[in-house]
Amino acid sequence: MRSLGGYLELQLSRGEEFYPSLLKLNTGRNAFEYILKVKRYRLVHVPYYTCEVMLEPLKRLGIPFQYYTIDEHMDPVLDFEVGPEECLLYTNYFGLKQETVGRLSAVFQNLIIDNSQAFFAAPLEGPDTFYSCRKFFGVPDGAYLQTNSPLRLKMEKDVSFERFSHLIKSIDLGIEMGYEDFVNNNVLLSNNPMRRMSSLSQKILSGIDYKVCRYRRNSNFMYLHDFLEAHNDYAFDASLINGPMVYPLLTSSLSLKKKLLDKHIYVATYWPNVLEWTTKMMYEHYLTSHLIALPIDHRYTHADMKRILNVLKTVL
Repeated sequence: MRSLGGYLELQLSRGEEFYPSLLKLNTGRNAFEYILKVKRYRLVHVPYYTCEVMLEPLKRLGIPFQYYTIDEHMDPVLDFEVGPEECLLYTNYFGLKQETVGRLSAVFQNLIIDNSQAFFAAPLEGPDTFYSCRKFFGVPDGAYLQTNSPLRLKMEKDVSFERFSHLIKSIDLGIEMGYEDFVNNNVLLSNNPMRRMSSLSQKILSGIDYKVCRYRRNSNFMYLHDFLEAHNDYAFDASLINGPMVYPLLTSSLSLKKKLLDKHIYVATYWPNVLEWTTKMMYEHYLTSHLIALPIDHRYTHADMKRILNVLKTVL
């Protein structure tokens, strides 16, 4: 029975989620685990260039995996066979690889697409596809999943209010003051049981203006690209961008990241674990060391992008 009266709770906008018809889970890695459970693959081909948390479900379920390499376009080097009881996991890197996703889906029946970095890339009909909401929006957790399996697993609903403090602190105290809580939240999500999306995350995701968020990402991305294309060692087609995660600037300079951090421009490293998995001769090792993930999300305007460019121009 619904309670009436009492204190007034946090009021959030009402609307619709971006993927209302997809399955709702608590994390992207658990959406990956969901696929593995219903498909019962005996071997998974995993890219070297991925986050180490993707191994959690594989290790938890005892499923063997093999790494594969990517080329300078971040496409998989397909020098191996994918058997009928095996699958290929591919990441839609930075939301820029939807064309590759389409090509792979036409070739591989057992394909899993990691769209954690490509929230706005609509899932294709064939491959199982999952999304991680907190990579794009201010939520403590949350993931969406499309799977072509008719099997549905029963799960409890997650509760995420104890993983919400970094989001509140960022409003009252600034992003730096909430960073420690953000790191602690990541620890809490490690090996978190597979559950349905929390009511809190779903409520927040139902109130987001996705049209504005996507437009702002595209606009900021192109503002940077107009100048950085001539300086970027990673070549890509920017004509079909669709709300990308970051602007990936690949450069031989090793001083850029520090210069940005000194100016309070925070850029993540994708992914430190790759340095342990690979040798210095491998492209993935170079990507992790040299790729600068410039922020372009909906919080920012062209004035913020100009500030980033002013720092980069001192080195490029």
